[in-house]
Amino acid sequence: MRIAIVTVGSLGDVQPYIALGSGLRVAGYHVRLATHAHYEAVARSRGLDFFPLAGDSHEILGSDAGRRWQGTGRNVLRFWLGFIRIVEPLMSQVLTQCWHACQDAEVIIASLLGFPASYHVAEKLRVPLVPAFYLPLSPTRAFPSVMLAMDPALGGTFNRWTHLMAGQLLWEPLRPVLNRLRREVLDLAPLGFRRVTSEFFAERWPILYGYSPAVLPKPVDWGDRIHVTGYWFLDRPPAWQPPPGLIEFLEAGPPPVYVGFGSMQLPNAAAKTELVGRALAATGRRGVLLTGRSGLRKDRLPDNVFGVESVPHDWLFPRVEAAVHHGGAGTTAAALRAGIPSVVVPFFADQPFWGWHLARLHVAPSPIPHRRLTFERLADAIHVATSDRDMKHRAAALGARIQADNGVARAVEAVRHHFG
Repeated sequence: MRIAIVTVGSLGDVQPYIALGSGLRVAGYHVRLATHAHYEAVARSRGLDFFPLAGDSHEILGSDAGRRWQGTGRNVLRFWLGFIRIVEPLMSQVLTQCWHACQDAEVIIASLLGFPASYHVAEKLRVPLVPAFYLPLSPTRAFPSVMLAMDPALGGTFNRWTHLMAGQLLWEPLRPVLNRLRREVLDLAPLGFRRVTSEFFAERWPILYGYSPAVLPKPVDWGDRIHVTGYWFLDRPPAWQPPPGLIEFLEAGPPPVYVGFGSMQLPNAAAKTELVGRALAATGRRGVLLTGRSGLRKDRLPDNVFGVESVPHDWLFPRVEAAVHHGGAGTTAAALRAGIPSVVVPFFADQPFWGWHLARLHVAPSPIPHRRLTFERLADAIHVATSDRDMKHRAAALGARIQADNGVARAVEAVRHHFG
């Protein structure tokens, strides 16, 4: 069987689908990954066919519009409208490329950001579509929509309503643009107000959720077509070597605290770098600072902080005491698997949800929204994450459960169950 996987976004958005595709390939499926060109080498190294899609998430996030978009905070409507404005110029190109990438596919697997293009291509090709997401979006009474980050104590009826509201809120602003592209690119009729959300919520398709049931169990009101498989981890290449000086730094003292914010663009990055150094010094902790795309500075770091542009989480996190991060699904999963506490500094989208949920699991202190990040708040949170014995014990126990998961194998099983 030939499977196309469509995903777009940052490294954390794409890596799980390379892992999933690799598992499907080992199971005997022919897999083509359709995503941004700069992921081609790693995809092909895992034996996947590849088709490039337009767009570069790093350039988008680093642009003036991208930085303004990241500043929208918890306002989900502003966040989504800002996202549409940023990606709208690319939509026609991505939809056309997705159409070409999936020509011989018998099943299309779509990430959350790959879904808007994949949905229409699957309809045109008349092939099954499998939403495969790393955050829960199906309606349930168990918890509210992750996109709205509300208090689950408000009750089951309210929780389910938030999913319906959020689904329509996310779909409706896209509908005019996509209806135009359906006509121009695929010669398809326009979609009505509730078509996509009603099909998704009615569980028309099998749905794969790539997070651990030990972190968020499958709700009892989800049907058999919804699968909570466990995380889809893509570990480092066997030949990878740490950057010069990092091992010596790690061995020169107690385990440090990791600090990194992925692709999030930090305003006043130099001041934020100084803030992180002061917070670590105040708690008596050493640090590994991931500069990456966030703008954090490697120059003029104190002796107790080692700066590195990139390093695989699966190598580093077992060697640190705690992780300060933005709450992205991939970084959150890596910290959980390593069995270490987190300090979550969320920016937008699902990040506040994961921050609050980790606090509810008592494997992290309360999250600190990035706009409210101060030296005092960060120092207090690092102190809790590195000194609370119960929190460290719970994180280690949860990590052991996640390490026993095999999310890719379960996802492959689900695909085989539905399609053979």
